[in-house]
Amino acid sequence: MFGVGLIEVIIVVIALGVLFFGENKTTEIARSLGKFTGEFKKSRKEIEKEIIGGKKEISEGIEEVEKEMEEMKELKKSITATKKRRVG
Repeated sequence: MFGVGLIEVIIVVIALGVLFFGENKTTEIARSLGKFTGEFKKSRKEIEKEIIGGKKEISEGIEEVEKEMEEMKELKKSITATKKRRVG
């Protein structure tokens, strides 16, 4: 970006913060930003856990439905065989 690295951008932002807000207010803003970042990471991890848990529940539900479908197919075969024996 215009030949300016990330470190230079951060230094400029900090310098501008000190100029506009003063040293005390800048540290307070930085502290609040740090707390926000921590809470954001914590929330993101909780959401990821929920998504992974939901995916696991869905997978288990699909497996259960597949097993039940197999049981129904076997039952259908059994009923068909019984009908054939009675008719034939």
